[in-house]
Amino acid sequence: MDREKAIELLEKNIQSKNLVKHCLAVGASMKKLAEHFEQNVEDWEICGFLHDIDYEQTKDDASQHSKVGSKMLEELGIEKEICQAVLTHNEYHNIKPESLMAKALFCVDPLTGLIVASTLVLPSKKINALKPENILNRFKEKAFARGANREIIKKCEDYLDISLQKFVEIVLSAMQEIANELEL
Repeated sequence: MDREKAIELLEKNIQSKNLVKHCLAVGASMKKLAEHFEQNVEDWEICGFLHDIDYEQTKDDASQHSKVGSKMLEELGIEKEICQAVLTHNEYHNIKPESLMAKALFCVDPLTGLIVASTLVLPSKKINALKPENILNRFKEKAFARGANREIIKKCEDYLDISLQKFVEIVLSAMQEIANELEL
């Protein structure tokens, strides 16, 4: 599957504009991480785009989220590594991500939310005005963006052997590159 088809599939299955933007942010971040780790950029980006493909279908049952999506992608003939990464990104299942792609997706997903929240409290509300230090300061505030699980984000150090600082820099840079698409 190529990038255009992945976005088409995403938009066919997700009606929420904010959720589509979240998936675009995760896709851009995964692509940037794939470049960093010298991995397959297209597969990683598609994984990010499609990781929440089933969210609207399963939003009332966390036990099904990512299971339905993984199966859906498998039936479409998507690479097994992508399907497995989609399955394991939902911490509800308590399935440890195994591949580098799955580990990256697991950590990136909540970080994109923290970055958006950090952007929206800036006076300009522009992601290009955001600095890694802003995000790292917000990271320490437990009451800020509670949905962004800090423990999962911090696993980048173990799972990806990358510092939290560097991880934030890479993901922020990826999101800044698509600021117009994210409307930030």
